[in-house]
Amino acid sequence: MENNSRAANDLLNLSNCYWSACALHAGVKLDLFTPLSACPFTASKLAELVECDVRGLMMLLHALTAMGLLEKHDDSFSAAGISAEFLSRTSPRYLGHILLHHHFLMASWSHLDEAVRNGGPIRDQYSHGDEKELRESFEMGMFDLAMQIAPRIVPHIDLGSRWRLLDLGGGPGTYAIHFCRHNPGLSAVVFDLPSTRPFAEKTIDRFGLSDRIAFAQGDFLADPLAGPFDVAWLSHILHGESAAGCAVVLEKVQEALATGGLILIQEFILEDTLDGPIFPALFSLNMLLGTEKGQAYSWGQLEEMLSVAGFQDLRRLPLQLPNGAGVIAAVTRKEPRALSCRSL
Repeated sequence: MENNSRAANDLLNLSNCYWSACALHAGVKLDLFTPLSACPFTASKLAELVECDVRGLMMLLHALTAMGLLEKHDDSFSAAGISAEFLSRTSPRYLGHILLHHHFLMASWSHLDEAVRNGGPIRDQYSHGDEKELRESFEMGMFDLAMQIAPRIVPHIDLGSRWRLLDLGGGPGTYAIHFCRHNPGLSAVVFDLPSTRPFAEKTIDRFGLSDRIAFAQGDFLADPLAGPFDVAWLSHILHGESAAGCAVVLEKVQEALATGGLILIQEFILEDTLDGPIFPALFSLNMLLGTEKGQAYSWGQLEEMLSVAGFQDLRRLPLQLPNGAGVIAAVTRKEPRALSCRSL
């Protein structure tokens, strides 16, 4: 009986865990963590600053304190260390954009049963917020994530002998920036939709790399890629496409790469049984909600796609990345030297 009660409690906690997510998102939307990272505030003083009802704000502050995101001393609240580092807009490690992106996804997730029943996307029916706000949270959210992950990837991939990189669907160009900073002889082209250009050019200029990283606008399913390149980086773009769409993308990349060109693909990779790890499995549902035919793919599925497109020497690089992410490497044709994580 005790075990059954514990199991029931675990199930109930799983069901209501969105309460915590909503409290976190509310704190970010109201930008509570920025002032509370600078100095303590009473609820009444903070309510004046952020223009909130005192009673409602007090409840939220206490909930965020219970979650470990704030600290309370007498009648004043201040940001906990994790909040000061990741939730204050003044911090270089700010993650608020991606959290707001998650917030905008929640409305469609609450109608997941409809998407499963119909087998198609429903996100546009339930999206709230203006287009500019949605686009900024997505583009800069991708920047937030890439700034966390790129330093764990780029130093382990030697592109010292490579000269021109294609960052396909590269958004704000975060990976192109990190690869170019780590490899002084490398230049890059970020290829993405026109709506991405302002974010990319602003970010590239911020890092002082406008002379080495260009932006090319277009649709990678329909428009030609201005090769030749000798390395292509595809980070989290294949999961937005059907298997047929992935085949088109990979064929276009293969044609844009010079002989011996290297392709590097980062994705949330499923086991071949498709039932784990948990994040890629859930991410497939996120693609169901928002795309016509997108999904997370398994290593076996990605391997077959790459082989059919004419790539060889496939391997998954030995990198420890969060959420079931992995990086796959392949070349356009066999080279005399064997691939390794440090010799790519």
